[in-house]
Amino acid sequence: MPESAQPARELAPDPAPGLIERLYAPIRALVHEVAKFGIVGALAFVIDIGLFNLLLYGGGPLDDKPLSAKAVSVAVATTFAYFGNRYWTFRHRGRTNMGREYLLFFLFNGIAMLISLTCLWISHYLLGLDSPLADNISANVIGLILGTLFRFVAYRTWVVPAVPDDAADRELAERDASTPI
Repeated sequence: MPESAQPARELAPDPAPGLIERLYAPIRALVHEVAKFGIVGALAFVIDIGLFNLLLYGGGPLDDKPLSAKAVSVAVATTFAYFGNRYWTFRHRGRTNMGREYLLFFLFNGIAMLISLTCLWISHYLLGLDSPLADNISANVIGLILGTLFRFVAYRTWVVPAVPDDAADRELAERDASTPI
């Protein structure tokens, strides 16, 4: 009998979720946030790396100035990441005053940039590893990984906090979120 001609079998609902579902349920939202954060981060990474290499090795005014090139590329990528994370990754989380969010986002990205710049400085100037490959590994692999871990925790904790459970706190947060910058 062809598959389409077979009678439909109704599946009985599972009375109790399986072990995997019970373990996954409490972290489902976190997993989705991490995935979206990763996508936005990957796009920002492409912007950062592309611009860094264009500025540093493209024959422009920042040739042989790796720290300046990295600072500019991070600033551009950070602007992209703010909008991607605020309006996609964390859109379901609490809203606070946009000026506050923007300031904290850039503050934490500044700290993450310092993490990346420190890795680049150590590699380029302290260890003397000054090839394009060494610059990219130190700034765009090691520095990026350390900075990304810091940013995810900082964004979730301070920039876009969870929606308050208490009705009075929720009302205050909604009022703060609707206040113009």
